[in-house]
Amino acid sequence: MLLFFLISLKEIVLIMRRLHLLFILIFILSFCLPQPAKGQGFSLPEGEEVEKVRFELINNLIIIPIEVNGAKLSFILDSGVSTPILFNVSDQDSVFLKNVSEITIRGLGDGDPIKALSSKGNSFKLKNIKNSNQNLYVVMDKEMNFSPTLGVPIHGIIGYDLFRDFVVDINYNSGLIKFFNPDEYVPKKYKDEERLPLIIQKNKAYVQGNVDLNDKKDVPVNLLIDTGSSDAVWLFPDKYKGLDVPEKYYDDFLGKGLSGTIFGKRTKVKSIRLGSYRLKDAKTAFPNMDAFGNDVDLGNRNGSIGGELLRRFNITVDYSTNEIRLRKNPYFKKPFQYNMSGLQIKHNGLRYIADRIADKRGVVHSSQKSFGDVQILMEGSTRLSLVPEIVVSAIRVGSPAEVAGLKEGDIILAVNGKKVHSYKLQEVLKMMNEKEGKRIRVLIERYNKDLLFSFVLKKVFE
Repeated sequence: MLLFFLISLKEIVLIMRRLHLLFILIFILSFCLPQPAKGQGFSLPEGEEVEKVRFELINNLIIIPIEVNGAKLSFILDSGVSTPILFNVSDQDSVFLKNVSEITIRGLGDGDPIKALSSKGNSFKLKNIKNSNQNLYVVMDKEMNFSPTLGVPIHGIIGYDLFRDFVVDINYNSGLIKFFNPDEYVPKKYKDEERLPLIIQKNKAYVQGNVDLNDKKDVPVNLLIDTGSSDAVWLFPDKYKGLDVPEKYYDDFLGKGLSGTIFGKRTKVKSIRLGSYRLKDAKTAFPNMDAFGNDVDLGNRNGSIGGELLRRFNITVDYSTNEIRLRKNPYFKKPFQYNMSGLQIKHNGLRYIADRIADKRGVVHSSQKSFGDVQILMEGSTRLSLVPEIVVSAIRVGSPAEVAGLKEGDIILAVNGKKVHSYKLQEVLKMMNEKEGKRIRVLIERYNKDLLFSFVLKKVFE
């Protein structure tokens, strides 16, 4: 007989010690987790061959809706994670979990291993796709939260289980994923489609590529396919292989792992090639390898390709035949995006703002019954609105914003005269990184005072 537990958020927080925040580079959650149990599986209703799912693409990450034991949650589709991980369910009154036990896991970073919960036999539902025997891990802490950075609720990540059970076709251009029954799947033939072999190791998919950097051309690299990373390319420094950091780079905070912070160098490579497709000046990060520690086995892996590169293709991932198919889409020729302002921003709860609004009824001020010339005044009133608060979460040293005087913790009120609470978080970030040479004026609140700063966007690498 199965044992059922109703775990409240307060109870979880009491039994869990403080965990470290995991930032955008989500693939690092998957290291050193126990492998999923056999016998699990997602499936379509009998007789159905495909399920279509709309997704949101936010900061190059794919967000899909999934029900976990009846609770409606939002997950990042992360091909780099072996087992679903649940976190940030603070907007849920409770989470219904089955067969709960405590485990110890380690992620990237320079801290100690942490404790989490393991839960077996859960029900997952993605539209008509179901799995009634899904294992998951629960890492609960209010700081373990992607939502402020992405601007939408995010409750977990899921990857291998869906890619294992379906042929997954991701159309980044239309925002549509098709999950095909692999037994019934017949691939369409596309012009200029590139078919590449997949290497599946420890529930993760790798593809062979080549990079041009420094004076080295076509250096072969084994790359993790990581839809859960918002970056374009990560490479691991290896002088013997020719993977040296280019001369032009800047030191940057790359993210936080389960076990601490991750720093590295941001730069670009001359090109990266996948099959016959070559992308020039690809944005690249070289993480400091100390963050991986001795417990992480990278094997023969040389790095990873993430959402900012993958979104330039419509892709079909077929684990049943060990193949990935790439088709260029309209994003292919767009230049890679760099943070020219130097600002990173996030949601920081809600704040009230006061707007002066006019009554639609005109009021005539006069004591005369016969008016003649009159002045019509609009009755005014104040409306309080609850809006998201956007703050500077980090700032790059030496960047235009930092030189202008902006600081971490500043509350952003407006960009170039536009009140930011009317826009999505990623739209605000785009306003501050639109075009080289553009002057940006940022109105902020600091210590209850409004301050205006101005700077000009410039290329990160000249």
